[in-house]
Amino acid sequence: MHKKVRCISAVSWTALAVVLLFGGRLSAEGPEAGSDFRPDPESLARWQAMRFGMFIHWGPVSLKGTEIGWSRGREVPVEEYDALYKEFNPRQFDADEWVALAKAAGMKYLVITSKHHDGFCIWDSAYTDYDIMSTPFARDILRELSDACRRGGILFCTYHSICDWHHPDYPLGSPGGRTAKPNPNMPRYVEYLHNQTREIIEKYGPLGVMWFDGEWEKPWTHEYGKALDEHIRRCQPDILINNRVDKGRRGMEGITEGEEFRGDFDTPEQRVGTFDRDRPWETCMTICRQWAWKPNDQLKSLRECLEILLRTVGGDGNLLLNVGPMPDGRIEPRQADRLREIGRWLAQYGDGVYGTRGGPFKPGRWGASTCKGNTIYLFAFAWPAEGTLSLPPIPARVTEATLRSGGDLRWEQTDRGIALTVKTPDPLITVLELKLDGDALAIPPVNVATPGAISVNKPARASNVFQNKTEQFGPDRAVDDDSDTRWATDAGTEQAWLEVDLEGTHEIRRAFIHEAYPGRIQAFRLQAEKDGQWVTFYEGTAVGEGLFVDFSPVVARRFRLEIVKASDGPTIWEFQLFGRAAP
Repeated sequence: MHKKVRCISAVSWTALAVVLLFGGRLSAEGPEAGSDFRPDPESLARWQAMRFGMFIHWGPVSLKGTEIGWSRGREVPVEEYDALYKEFNPRQFDADEWVALAKAAGMKYLVITSKHHDGFCIWDSAYTDYDIMSTPFARDILRELSDACRRGGILFCTYHSICDWHHPDYPLGSPGGRTAKPNPNMPRYVEYLHNQTREIIEKYGPLGVMWFDGEWEKPWTHEYGKALDEHIRRCQPDILINNRVDKGRRGMEGITEGEEFRGDFDTPEQRVGTFDRDRPWETCMTICRQWAWKPNDQLKSLRECLEILLRTVGGDGNLLLNVGPMPDGRIEPRQADRLREIGRWLAQYGDGVYGTRGGPFKPGRWGASTCKGNTIYLFAFAWPAEGTLSLPPIPARVTEATLRSGGDLRWEQTDRGIALTVKTPDPLITVLELKLDGDALAIPPVNVATPGAISVNKPARASNVFQNKTEQFGPDRAVDDDSDTRWATDAGTEQAWLEVDLEGTHEIRRAFIHEAYPGRIQAFRLQAEKDGQWVTFYEGTAVGEGLFVDFSPVVARRFRLEIVKASDGPTIWEFQLFGRAAP
């Protein structure tokens, strides 16, 4: 085994005097230098313009095909999990191949797990023997990958877990932080954390981003978060740091609640963030279902990947799309093939992705839009059956409209909006370009109405509203045709209902339900009020991120979504009904 000298307390972060700049220059600033901890504007602008990055979760756990960190002490006994490094020998790992694949996918930056919640370190660390040099592989992955990224023109970044269920000084252990260790020493662990993050920056930097995680557990405090944020910025002043360095993140939505909390950008996880031009954000999402490699995991289709990317960029965010390499060091061929498909599409339409801003037409089921200079890029996911896409009016004149895939396009702009008619829309995604007589970014963002939805802005009631905050989470938020607002219920709610009054009798043939926290709803019913009684006409199970339900025509004025079983408080972005007025 590769032996190290444990010098956890050898370097105190408060005495650190050397920082690395992106240009590689050294600075002799003292520990109190650089007291402004806002993000470096040039670094932030460069990162936002990149829009698309590769996330990599990898380690000895790939030998088991279970989830990194979380399967320790759950699917895999702790003793077995912690010994996996002794068998980890990914001889087919080629850093240049990984970087070439990222470039082929159209990705501009790369973030790899230097250390996940399981505590294993994939670099040669002076502060632990539980690292890559103690494996049969005995090659420094961070060294090889950081060098390859610089050769290949990819911005190199690292993920680093704050919680460490393996380290004896961190108070909590596996499974999932639900056990307590016998003799924890949190201050000493924090020093270990500071030493390792400094070591990563000094050995493999400058970094684009240090991407933290694992901050939600009780041992980590706001004061620890502030200190770590300041420590990292002393090491490299122009680095970017996500909001998980501190305690301000709200669940998997990833938004930061409170101006006192540190972090340069928000981090929605396994969901596309809401439209936001004011606060930078990045959605992180898996290309399959699991973060670490899993045999025969469910792979997202090309359409799913592109829609996720475009809804993200159209909301003014970045997308960090995750792959989990196999135990032999290769990225699974079918995942690699999907990435190359994304890259081929971006080679043709990427000018509407890179260096753009989201909007002015907000993302929705219709599609998404981005803008740059006097140009609006439109990405229509499903072209309306009648052949015409109707967009709301904007305070600018369209001077030219182009169908990027070629073909016949007719368009008209009136005071009612913009009508775009296409005879042969692209079966994958229809891309159009609008030229304006002014700056597209100056146009206030606007929603695109869902064609045929007759429940929009109709009176709504609900059985429960989160903390009685009706203005923010009331039932009307689920029928406003705005993908950025939602009806929410209290934590622990297992049953609830949402009712809409169509203000007249209508024949309904279709419903759409969009869950904000996919997986919570486990059973639901659709009901119509008949003679003062609620009658069920459809029953379902999972809802997920967007479920269309078709059924035989139902005639009524009032309709209800009844959630029969939920694992936690149901939250609905949109509940919409489609049909026609009854004769």
